[in-house]
Amino acid sequence: MNTSKLRLHHGILLLALLATPALANWQAALPGAQIIGSGEFQVFGFDVYNARLWSATRPLARDQPFALELIYQRKISRDDLVQASVDEIKRLSGQSVSDAQLAEWQAQMQRSFVDVTAGTRITGVYLPGQGAQFFVGQQLQHEVRDVQFAEAFFAIWLDPRTRNPELRRQLLGTNPP
Repeated sequence: MNTSKLRLHHGILLLALLATPALANWQAALPGAQIIGSGEFQVFGFDVYNARLWSATRPLARDQPFALELIYQRKISRDDLVQASVDEIKRLSGQSVSDAQLAEWQAQMQRSFVDVTAGTRITGVYLPGQGAQFFVGQQLQHEVRDVQFAEAFFAIWLDPRTRNPELRRQLLGTNPP
């Protein structure tokens, strides 16, 4: 390979490597996304997280990608986040999810989440027909290629039977003025 071709090859490789982190953020999956709604989640008067729902469509269309961004306000362990999610998925799904499936989803969430402190941002991206991606800050933490898991996970906030219907209305932008 001559010198000019080698330089060109190295230049293209360098550009590809430099561009990779920019493409790894969650916004790349949701071009044109805007905040549909936002709200706070509190337990016993203590702020737990601020939530924002992002989508390119309004109202939210379940056949289109969307992102749920959680900005934590306090320290919570990954294990506690995973257990709370498992408990809610189990409550909402009932007998439609087997113990083996729930155990697999728990393992996926262990890979997707981190211990959080005030200011930690975890964003889950719903990808219809594919599954979900989880970002910590702007970095992809883990991808779960399981449509049923993605639907069950985001139902924690968006299902009408959620434990916090007020937050659901705020996220969906359906709260009366």
